[in-house]
Amino acid sequence: MAIDVKINVFEGPLDLLLHLIDKNKIDIYDIPIVQITDQYMEYLHSLPAEDLSAMSEFLVMAATLLDIKCRMLLPKQTNEEGEEEDPRDELVQKLLEYKMYKYMSYELKDRMDNAAGVFYKKETVPDEVMKYREPVDPEELLKGLTLEKLNEIYQSVLKRQEEKIDPVRSKFGTIEKEEVSLSDKMVQMKEYASSHRKFSFRRLLEGQKSRVQVIVTFLSILELMKMGYIHVQQEFLFDDIQVEVTEDPASWSHLTEFADE
Repeated sequence: MAIDVKINVFEGPLDLLLHLIDKNKIDIYDIPIVQITDQYMEYLHSLPAEDLSAMSEFLVMAATLLDIKCRMLLPKQTNEEGEEEDPRDELVQKLLEYKMYKYMSYELKDRMDNAAGVFYKKETVPDEVMKYREPVDPEELLKGLTLEKLNEIYQSVLKRQEEKIDPVRSKFGTIEKEEVSLSDKMVQMKEYASSHRKFSFRRLLEGQKSRVQVIVTFLSILELMKMGYIHVQQEFLFDDIQVEVTEDPASWSHLTEFADE
């Protein structure tokens, strides 16, 4: 009759090494690598050979332990700072990290178990209570209130409203389309030239009431120059332009033809 033997199942080679270290009460920073390797190999021999997926991780760690064991037999090497290197340092670091995460998992499991026993009750406030509103006493509410305080409140509200107004956009009026034809503007220029035989181009534009008026006035000056009715002159760069009438405005007969176009 076969006897069933129960073997402890470990989550991985690091879990097994921690078990052996705790079992033998060994300082994790000074692991007797020979003793731990021998016990580790005994455990590997007890594992079923059919479970190759589980065996592969443990065999890699066994090779690592044997490598550390061999290096400890050799003369110690020194690093760049002149300190002796311990072949066990990398293994110790991995064991410390695994131990930290393992204990953290235990803490999370305990919290999850504690949370499973906590139940919350939804609020069941009666509708009468939800609809209740504390009565307002006007006399108590207006207690100590004077006309002066009311005026202060009123002025503060007005000030907040004024601060909300865009200082630029608030000055915008209704934009209306302004119909200004070039022919009409040239007729106006003829009347203007009758009383101003020599005038400033800048002042002429400054007298216009809108941007469209400025543009059309500028175009009319160009047309009058093209017809030879006026002559412009500028002494210096960026200086004002002087416009001089070269022909009597009464003889500007081509304006009628231009208007007909």
